[in-house]
Amino acid sequence: MAHRMTVPGLFPPPDYAHTAIVETDRRLAFLAGAVPLDEDGKLVGPGDFVAQTEQVLVNLETALAAIGCGLTHVVSTAVYVTTPDPADLSRVWEVVRAGGLTLGPHTSTLLGVSCLGYTGQLVEITAVAEVP
Repeated sequence: MAHRMTVPGLFPPPDYAHTAIVETDRRLAFLAGAVPLDEDGKLVGPGDFVAQTEQVLVNLETALAAIGCGLTHVVSTAVYVTTPDPADLSRVWEVVRAGGLTLGPHTSTLLGVSCLGYTGQLVEITAVAEVP
């Protein structure tokens, strides 16, 4: 079982943990970045941070389910957003919070980046999960 902790003496984070420790007898899954493409490879929500984040979470949940996990098994994420605007980062994080990824809570990094892999892509989330 992952032990998640908010560290005393550090600024309290908004719905994520500072650390996550997994004992060595556990299996970890390292997931490739979940992207806002549908089953046919079509970009969902062009120009829409919220719609793309929702699709990314659907795709992340699908990948997790394939290995017997759910969002509560995620111990770490990196959330990439193609924007220099902190307001866009906040919009994405609100969808992440509402989507259940913060139930752990897990450790997370939220980043504004200049470009992602698919034309029109605004959001991508990589994850590490503890496999039950």
